[in-house]
Amino acid sequence: MVVKTIVAHKGIEPVLLEVTKFCSFADYFILCSGGSQRHVLALAQHLEEALAQAGVKPLGVEGREEGQWVLMDYNTVVVHIFLQPRREFYNLEDLSSEVPKTQIDIDGSAQTPSTSSQDSPPE
Repeated sequence: MVVKTIVAHKGIEPVLLEVTKFCSFADYFILCSGGSQRHVLALAQHLEEALAQAGVKPLGVEGREEGQWVLMDYNTVVVHIFLQPRREFYNLEDLSSEVPKTQIDIDGSAQTPSTSSQDSPPE
């Protein structure tokens, strides 16, 4: 549902990072960008509303005031929605070459994961 919502609302370059083996507090990071601060905030709002309708509430949300990097903590899934310059600066995708990374195509399908995964990634 996370990826589908991001794709439906034109999130830019969504990426799924499987951090289970590298992170004690989450299994997946989902990253995407917005084209403007308004787009970043709208993506976060749409995502929060879609998940709330499914009965899922975030443990916490940070960055709504600035709209440059919104972090949404859904326990095992942490969503990072960046303004593009912030995403380039922090470059979370390349923090470790060992983290399995999956580019998400604009139709919502996964593109060539860097390594195989036994768990099903969030939709």
